[in-house]
Amino acid sequence: MINQTDFSYFYLTAYFDSGLLKYLYFLILLSLYLLIIATNVFLIVLICVNRSLHEPMYLFLCSLFVNELSGTLLCSHLCSCSVSSLAVMSYDRYLAICCPLHYNAQMTPQKVLLLILLSWLFSSIATILLVSLSAPLRLCGNIIHKVYCINYSIVKLACSDIRVNNMYALVYTGMTTVAPVMLVVYTYMRILKVCFSGSKQTRHKAVSTCTPHLASILNYTFGVFFEIIQSRLNMDNVPNVLQIILSFYLIICQPFFNPLAYGLKLSKIQNYIKNNLGVKWK
Repeated sequence: MINQTDFSYFYLTAYFDSGLLKYLYFLILLSLYLLIIATNVFLIVLICVNRSLHEPMYLFLCSLFVNELSGTLLCSHLCSCSVSSLAVMSYDRYLAICCPLHYNAQMTPQKVLLLILLSWLFSSIATILLVSLSAPLRLCGNIIHKVYCINYSIVKLACSDIRVNNMYALVYTGMTTVAPVMLVVYTYMRILKVCFSGSKQTRHKAVSTCTPHLASILNYTFGVFFEIIQSRLNMDNVPNVLQIILSFYLIICQPFFNPLAYGLKLSKIQNYIKNNLGVKWK
């Protein structure tokens, strides 16, 4: 009979076989975390205190940066909120580029607030349901071969029936990843279709607008794909260093990439930094 025990703690063992390299990994990850905190907090404060940046696009970016911080430092499942924020941003860009005359009438402050709340609530409720289904499970172990804990890592340790958990995990992935990604891709296909039928300047604007957004979606999709592979497949024969890299891809690369791809590339933010901080951009 399988011994069923309630554990109040878990061992994260990914670093155990790293030897002295664990100190190098620690320094690298600490540097990345500090950079993520610095860039995201800087952009959040900059957008909040600068009234000229209180526009829908920048408010959506501010919500994205808050999500990046919470997903990296507090709860990894909150990273799913980021793709919802990207979907909202794609809708905003669609209205701005394809329906410019109606943009101000449709993207009101009330609608901006509602979209931000919905992007957070949608992913948060889905995550709460995911964790709630795992809470009653009886566990047969407390060793997790990763550097952080996610829901499915606990589900794999269960002795009880996990069919409901597996079914909802598929629904969760569809709701928080597949559906928003498809919405973003569809929206930007519409944007590109409209813009490429216009002038050369319009096409250049479309490419400069769409490229960072699609790159962020692709980056997020890679992170989810690597997470699924590592969680669902047997990784015993995979080098430990590669397991560590795959583990951190989702919660490190996305919050590291987005401030660089969005915030620091926007002309208004560049001009504010140049005029107030004396930083010159090439």
